[in-house]
Amino acid sequence: MTLAREHGRVLEMGFETYGRQWSTLLTSRLRAVAQATLVSVQLMSYDDYVRPLPAPTAMILCTVEQGRSTALVQLPMDTAMLWVDYLLGGPGIVLDDLERELTDIEWRLVRDLVQLSLGDLTYAFTSVAPIDAAVKSVQYSPQFVQAAAASAPVLVATFEMVAGEHTSTASIMLPADLLLGPLRDGDGTVRRSSDEVREHEAAVGRLAAQVQEVPVGVSVRLAPVTVTPARLENLQVGDLIPLTHRVGTPMDVVVDDVVMARAALGSNGSRLACLVVTSEESTR
Repeated sequence: MTLAREHGRVLEMGFETYGRQWSTLLTSRLRAVAQATLVSVQLMSYDDYVRPLPAPTAMILCTVEQGRSTALVQLPMDTAMLWVDYLLGGPGIVLDDLERELTDIEWRLVRDLVQLSLGDLTYAFTSVAPIDAAVKSVQYSPQFVQAAAASAPVLVATFEMVAGEHTSTASIMLPADLLLGPLRDGDGTVRRSSDEVREHEAAVGRLAAQVQEVPVGVSVRLAPVTVTPARLENLQVGDLIPLTHRVGTPMDVVVDDVVMARAALGSNGSRLACLVVTSEESTR
């Protein structure tokens, strides 16, 4: 899985903007100098993303309204605990007990802080697509979090997180189509492989050839005339209905009630025939 260069640059710019907004938010909320610096943006399978993650780690599941899909914010446990200590007025001490899960109070503090940061995703990617994400829950074993199919393509943005004197690495995972779909639609990039393109072209050719062999009914008609229901009800053998079609005026060649051409009446041996004199273009 590889990113087109122009797409990768757009995504990097968006996540760099998000990192600056995230840094400002953390600094104001933690009351300590904090910074989130983008390290990389990668396109990979979901399995390749979660397999190397340490356990335990805070896997914060987020719902994305645009595609009814799931995004992830991954935080190391020491970072989450550090945030909690700052939010509770502490000096920013990382506890040694990093194997346990967050308590309800700790999770609420971290959840509210992450939810506030997710609001900046829409701002960061406003030129690409709106991202309306909301925190749903947290898990601590990455390998057991089923946020997407194992082979599903995902975008992973890795950040270096600095708070006070503590440095760690966090990541954000988004479904690839959430951002790559609008980018490809905007520049007309073909999403299919060369084999798929060839197969599609061959299928279109076969379909066009088959359509040419479908039988259709063709009729030749005079100009219509309007009569009343009473006139039709009283029709008798021998009655005459005057037509508005002038002698010498070409008749309509009709297919499925669509006029395809004009034709003059004639004969071909012992049978009537018509000679096409003009053709009609139609969008149907």
